[in-house]
Amino acid sequence: MQVSIREGSVKDVAAMQKLIPEFSKKHSEISISERLKDRISLILIASVNGTDVAFKVGYQVSDNEFYSWIGAVLPQYRKLGVAQALLSQQEAWVKKHVGLCYIRVKSMNQFPAMMSLLINNGYQIHGYEDNGNITSSKVLFIKQLQ
Repeated sequence: MQVSIREGSVKDVAAMQKLIPEFSKKHSEISISERLKDRISLILIASVNGTDVAFKVGYQVSDNEFYSWIGAVLPQYRKLGVAQALLSQQEAWVKKHVGLCYIRVKSMNQFPAMMSLLINNGYQIHGYEDNGNITSSKVLFIKQLQ
C-alpha cells in the first residue's frame, strides 16, 4: 500500500466528507471557504494507490497558533497509518511555512482512535467542551512545536 499526500481543495474536502458516516454535520464548499477566508490555511488529501481516502484541514488563528479543524479517513482505509501520515505532514508544513508555536485540535469522546493518535504524537489535553452529553462533548488538545 502506497500513501501519498498532496495539497487539496475545498471541493475535495466537501466531496470526501460525504463518505464519512460519523459526520452528522456536512460542511458545504461555501461554509468551508468561509471558514478559511482570509486565513493562512492548509488542506491535505491522502491517497492510497491513486484513490483519495482522507483529508485534514487547518488554519492559522493567531500569530502563534494553528487550528487543526476537520479531518477524516474513509472507513475501509482506517488503521493503515493514513491519519498518522496526515498529522505528520500537517505538523511539518506548519513548522516550515507558518512557524507557529502551537497546534490546537478538538476531538469528540466518540472518536477514541483519534484521541489516542493525538496523545501518542505528543498532544496534551488542555480542556473539555461540554456539549450536553458525553458522546458529543469535545476534548481539547494542544501541542507545542519544537
